[in-house]
Amino acid sequence: MLKIKDLTKTFDPGTVNEKRVIDHLDLHVREGDFVTIIGGNGAGKSTLLNLIGGVFPCDTGQIILADQEVQEMPEYKRAQFLGRVFQDPLLGTAANMQLEENLALAYRRGKRRGLGWGIRDEERSIYKERLATLGLGLEDRMSDKIGLLSGGQRQSVTLLMATLTSPKLLLLDEHTAALDPNTADIVLKLTDKIVSEQNLTALMVTHNMQDAIDHGNRLIMMDDGKIIYDVTGEEKKNLKVKDLLDLFQTLAKDAPSDRMLLD
Repeated sequence: MLKIKDLTKTFDPGTVNEKRVIDHLDLHVREGDFVTIIGGNGAGKSTLLNLIGGVFPCDTGQIILADQEVQEMPEYKRAQFLGRVFQDPLLGTAANMQLEENLALAYRRGKRRGLGWGIRDEERSIYKERLATLGLGLEDRMSDKIGLLSGGQRQSVTLLMATLTSPKLLLLDEHTAALDPNTADIVLKLTDKIVSEQNLTALMVTHNMQDAIDHGNRLIMMDDGKIIYDVTGEEKKNLKVKDLLDLFQTLAKDAPSDRMLLD
């Protein structure tokens, strides 16, 4: 589903602040893979997702998504292939628009717009049915402004919006980091459910090493813009947090960040 070949990205080139964030990175992801990505601060995790999403142009390399090269494609055109959930629950939705209006925007991502009614009755029934799967009672609040929802409710809706049309690739950039532990657990269980039911291909960046072990079928560790560890199957299932910490100490240039240790 995703092939990345010899990808590089340097910020502020030619200045005293020059920093190579992605360094000749190669990554192949099969259709249906759910990959968790861990690494210290500045390892290049979020930058990798931003390069795939088209937020930044890459310096060199190829990004091939579903057999189509996208590295030269602008961000708005890549949106038809991608679903994305950010760390901040405020970023994935339009606060002053109704819940059903936000879902309608997501439903039309990558499609042509016309001058018909914004939301048709048959669409409204789809939104209501999908909201009911969240188990939050939001199917009865579709006319509410989404800014009135709690952070966990809003992030759950953002996840639903990102997967409403079954994207080729789902990008999750620390999408539970801003939530309290109980709410984060609910959103992660919802993530597992949606990814499994739709057989989605997903990349999930996290600082929580236990979450990286518990979720997905593959784990990769990044450091200094490179992938330094890649594990799947039974070996991944049998990992412990201490194993990952030991690997960091052995393979990475820097020690694990305080944030990872606290998580």
